[in-house]
Amino acid sequence: MRDTAYSGLSAVLLDWYDRHARSLPWRVPPGSGARPDPYRVWLSEVMLQQTTVAAVKGYYERFTSFWPDVGALAAAEDADVMAAWAGLGYYARARNLLKCARAVAARGAFPDTYEGLLELPGIGPYTAAAIAAIAFGRPATVMDGNVERVMARLHDERAALPGVKPVLYAHAERLTPVERPGDYAQAVMDLGATICTPRSPACGICPWREPCAARLAGTAAELPKKAPKVKKPVRTGVAYVVRRTDGALLLETRPETGLLGGMLGWPGTEWGVDPEAAPPVDAAWRRLEGEARHTFTHFHLRLAIEVAEVPEGLSPDRGRFVPAEVFDPGALPTVMRKVWRLADGTLRHL
Repeated sequence: MRDTAYSGLSAVLLDWYDRHARSLPWRVPPGSGARPDPYRVWLSEVMLQQTTVAAVKGYYERFTSFWPDVGALAAAEDADVMAAWAGLGYYARARNLLKCARAVAARGAFPDTYEGLLELPGIGPYTAAAIAAIAFGRPATVMDGNVERVMARLHDERAALPGVKPVLYAHAERLTPVERPGDYAQAVMDLGATICTPRSPACGICPWREPCAARLAGTAAELPKKAPKVKKPVRTGVAYVVRRTDGALLLETRPETGLLGGMLGWPGTEWGVDPEAAPPVDAAWRRLEGEARHTFTHFHLRLAIEVAEVPEGLSPDRGRFVPAEVFDPGALPTVMRKVWRLADGTLRHL
């Protein structure tokens, strides 16, 4: 239920947003009268999950130049989309992006309700609420990390995340207006991204400075509190980088399920405590001194790297040789690009 006090806070924030909204390639400026494109709202929201605005801009512009609407994306080759996504991380998002695009193309349009959007592949509560509010003007409550931080400080909620999430959501729900819910959703996210930042919040220029309970209590910089982090385990593996004498390189497409699913990569072992696997070809292998290190959400990965050169005509046990003129390191996920940077110099001198 939204009372007068909450309505007043929402109006103050919308007034601030009208003057200070960030200019973003997927956003319709407030007051422009233009209607947001659901496809572009959806694409940007999926890309922004677990990723910064700065990292997403280039990917978004590349995707919309290749595939300007949901029908074009639905018709795209899986490998092309995965290659365009390479480096953005959390690759299940790219697989779900294609599934969702094809589901939307099959039905003819995006559903315009929160409940309908939730039924699409890869769309969870946050993304459904963001699309419903921004693209369709539904008063859906949008809750991301920025909004959690703003709500925790505005109401001086000192319980730790994630347990306090329902309380923060209830605050956010009361503030979500019926009028201009899409602008409000973007306003509160902008507030968290530009003023109510994790460190050194700029309370002096915040539109919610006066009613902010954490500012009055002197606790703003401490909130939201988070439960202690669990130490991430370390997994290890071996990546095999094979160059043929004509310059072709051996790559394989990873299984659809699991980390980096559907992405191109170097053949290698499983990632575990003490993984074992046979190399993809018989060769005089040379192990590099360095290792590729990468951190995933739940573990740190350390990959030893073995390189070899083999003659033409050799048939690998798995993977396929990609001609040198076709090979594009930029189409590899980040950890595989790290392997290549370490292996490339050695291969040049074999």
